[in-house]
Amino acid sequence: MEEQSVDDIRTIVEVADRTGHSSLSLTKQETLDLIESNQGSWIYQDNQMVQATDIADANWADVGTIRIMPGLTGGF
Repeated sequence: MEEQSVDDIRTIVEVADRTGHSSLSLTKQETLDLIESNQGSWIYQDNQMVQATDIADANWADVGTIRIMPGLTGGF
């Protein structure tokens, strides 16, 4: 049985924005590129907020679902 390379492994990435959300099946590099293009967003790995570097260092075979959400700001 041939083992998959990390470049072939895909995970579900959910991206939320003002129009709703999209579910994508992405490789690690595609996910990192998407995170880079959404600077300021909050990133969740299996419902826990993480930093982009945590995703870059993650074992992609076990990463689970990634969510990219707009950062919330508050104030008066």
